[in-house]
Amino acid sequence: MTASVAGNMARTRVKALFQSEADAATSREESNRESGNRIAQTLGELKGAVMKVGQMASIAQDVLPKELSDALGKLQREAPPMDYAVIAEQVERELGSAPELLFSRFDPEPFAAASIGQVHRATTDDGRDVVVKVQYPGVEDAVDSDLAQLKLALRASGIVNIGREALNASFKEVRKHLHEELDYTNEAANVRLFREFHLGRHDFMVLPEVVGERSSKRVLTLTYEGGDQLTDLNGLGYTQAQRDQLGRNLFHMMCSQVFELGIIHADPNPGNFAFRPDGKLVLYDFGCAKRLRVDIIGAYKDLIEQGIAQEWDAVDDALLRLEVRRPDGPRPDDGFYKSWRDTFADPFLDVAIFDYSRSTVHDEVVKLIPGSIKRMSSFQPATELIFLDRTVVGHYGNMRILGARVPSYTFLKGYLDAFAGEFVARPADPAA
Repeated sequence: MTASVAGNMARTRVKALFQSEADAATSREESNRESGNRIAQTLGELKGAVMKVGQMASIAQDVLPKELSDALGKLQREAPPMDYAVIAEQVERELGSAPELLFSRFDPEPFAAASIGQVHRATTDDGRDVVVKVQYPGVEDAVDSDLAQLKLALRASGIVNIGREALNASFKEVRKHLHEELDYTNEAANVRLFREFHLGRHDFMVLPEVVGERSSKRVLTLTYEGGDQLTDLNGLGYTQAQRDQLGRNLFHMMCSQVFELGIIHADPNPGNFAFRPDGKLVLYDFGCAKRLRVDIIGAYKDLIEQGIAQEWDAVDDALLRLEVRRPDGPRPDDGFYKSWRDTFADPFLDVAIFDYSRSTVHDEVVKLIPGSIKRMSSFQPATELIFLDRTVVGHYGNMRILGARVPSYTFLKGYLDAFAGEFVARPADPAA
């Protein structure tokens, strides 16, 4: 597989020598798409955690070309249901008894399937409706080998235009969070953390409770909290006013996590949220939570403020502090920075209401990419931004689907002005 991908990339590079810049960019996109499909197909034939590895790798879009990221995203498809006997055996191994003895009711049919586990509805002895997430046996053992396969394919093919050190750092970050997701005791701690933070501040947030006596490293039991899926809102007749309120609440949820808590729910997949007609947001799947560095968020704040103000030297300085700009690379010209600023800052340039249903940021980014290839030597993947960027971009997509109208600039400015170099709601680090 790596040989065929490498050959494909080499042919594209030779062909580009005789093409215009636009034609070369088109050829490069086609080559990346073909190579990405080959890599994804090969990974899909492996066992174990390839779907989770593909999901995590596909979110590192500052490392991978878009076409490859899209192909790896195919690995996010739901896994086929695991036989109930396997699930029951895993529950008994983890909790000491069969599901039927631990719960007054345990539905043998899966309620949902995910990349590393399966979810079943159940009822506790005291009558609470719960969901029980059971990890597939053997997944933990497969993660490192699957990640190694993906990294080898990327390195051998030359499809990613970054150095070995940067690629290793990015995969180290992905591996760290994969192993955190595989330990459901981490997820239980995250549920409790986000509950304490949000329920004390936001009356629009709904979060499940951990049922600790029915949870372990590979089994997690949470109270069931229902709601409507984002993709179902059209058919359910949600009004524009309801969508606007939900969008505003979603915006506050994300910004408060970034600038106040300093810990983000870093899996913005639409399936991890549910919505209610009264404006409440239900939050699910707490396996991936990223603890942010205060200096990184300080630089992130400066990048936003100085970008809006069009202070290009200050923008360049913020990018250096974020470790996005290579200190040994040439400084891009002001026009380059302005073109990206005008695109990314679009939701925040109007002090009134921004209509996300009409946003074209994603289309404008695609147009800017070909002209940015020649400046790649000035930039590098920033490990600390992988999950923050994933979260911001993911919620931008959620807001577009929601079709919300939000005073984005006013809301964001409030959080930027209030951030003074510390996370005011951050609990003490248990490792400290």
